Amino acid sequence: MAAIKRALISVSEKTGVVEVAKGLEALGAEILSTGGTAKVLREAGVKVTDVAAYTGSPEILDGRVKTLHPKIHGGLLGRRSLPAHVDQMTQHSIGPIDVVVVNLYPFEATIAKPNCHFEDAVENIDIGGPSMLRSAAKNHEDVLVLVDPADYSRVLDGIKGNTITSALRRELALKVFQHTSRYDGLIAAYLEKQVQGTEVKFPKVLSLQFELAEALRYGENPHQQGAFYRELISNEPSVSRGTILHGKAMSYNNFLDANSALELAKEYDECAVAIIKHNNPCGVALGPAPAEAYVKARETDPVSAFGGVIAFNRPVDLAAAKEITSTFVEVVIAPGFAEDALAELKRKKDLRLLDVGPLTKVKQEGYDLKKLVGGLIVQDRDLGVLTDLRSLKVPTVRKPTDEEYAACAFAWKVCKHVKSNAIIYARPGQTVGIGAGQMSRVDSVKLAAMKAQMPVKGCVMASDAFFPFRDGLDAAAQAGITAVIQPGGSIRDAEIVKAADEHGLAMILTGMRHFRH
Repeated sequence: MAAIKRALISVSEKTGVVEVAKGLEALGAEILSTGGTAKVLREAGVKVTDVAAYTGSPEILDGRVKTLHPKIHGGLLGRRSLPAHVDQMTQHSIGPIDVVVVNLYPFEATIAKPNCHFEDAVENIDIGGPSMLRSAAKNHEDVLVLVDPADYSRVLDGIKGNTITSALRRELALKVFQHTSRYDGLIAAYLEKQVQGTEVKFPKVLSLQFELAEALRYGENPHQQGAFYRELISNEPSVSRGTILHGKAMSYNNFLDANSALELAKEYDECAVAIIKHNNPCGVALGPAPAEAYVKARETDPVSAFGGVIAFNRPVDLAAAKEITSTFVEVVIAPGFAEDALAELKRKKDLRLLDVGPLTKVKQEGYDLKKLVGGLIVQDRDLGVLTDLRSLKVPTVRKPTDEEYAACAFAWKVCKHVKSNAIIYARPGQTVGIGAGQMSRVDSVKLAAMKAQMPVKGCVMASDAFFPFRDGLDAAAQAGITAVIQPGGSIRDAEIVKAADEHGLAMILTGMRHFRH
């Protein structure tokens, strides 16, 4: 590649900027810079030419105009391989700029501040930065453009070793347009809120930013290709942010099941374990320690738990690890693993171990997305919780006992994570039978009883939506339940309550539905 004669450096995020400037200077490049960046570089001993001195035009309008000049953009956009471009650059005394190191005003950080004023937000909309980045990226065959500090060292090494390739130049240009696209999306979303005068739940143009984390071996089935993308701005503890400590690479289905398992385990303050198979719980339990909770969860349906995905909301200790390795498991997700537990689990060479770090109780609001052919349906995440069951309506003659309240509170949280129509039979802290994904509610009631490996008699039942007919309640009573928690809201609620009274059941109405399709 041609020698680097000139570099333009202007950054808000100063990480690594002194090192890259010194590296370019050592390669013989003249360093152009502005404002705070120039000050930092000079203090570090780098010889800097101010952009204003280079262009012959002073910064004006409180610094809003400083790099918007033909000597800057001509130096970026002029194509060295076109004689006409070279002649015009010479005619107008425009020198080529070979490297651009730019990142943008901190708009996102500004609007994230409490009580951010509109004027402050607007002043942090960068104009010159995106213009330089886009110019350099468009002419990436001649200009190396750096927007990510993570690229500084490898680009310096490439220049020194004369190993800069066209592929690298295109990769750097791609990063620019990804970066400026996200930046513009943030600005548009913020301004839409200001125009509407209130929080905009669903913007007119939905901009989503995800980065490719890894290509997967295949998708849901081997004939489908698959990939995992990570959301750029989320920092909630999640499977997406976890670290794989051991085992085979995660598959498409592993990610789906792991996410479902962890989100269910996160519902509980107590030590909890959730076992997922084909994106449905097949066992959930609470316990005094991880091992006890896991054993209780596995007892719900040992056959389905074989080859399942397990999530803990406590670090995995050696006792739990020994229980896990006693059977076949695909994935274990937890907020940490004890050293001796890791050693035990790593005996299973293919077992995937995912550490998601400390779990927080607060869940971030956000979108739940489902792709359609040619479209997208969007909703809030289902973060609905019931904090006090005793404050809810009990329409039956018999009121729940303390034990039934505890069992209903536990079962209702499980119900939220089961495919509709969802029915849960449970005792306090343990699922007994799970009926999922049936086309009629009464079939889910019967399926939950059929799947139960422990006695259903004395259990409570949770239903994700109301009972349209009394047949579901009749079938559950016949199986031996003593209480039910359900949303209510059916036109036949009176008939359902009457059926409960006939069977001597207690009933809690939540007024909240948890469909999961």
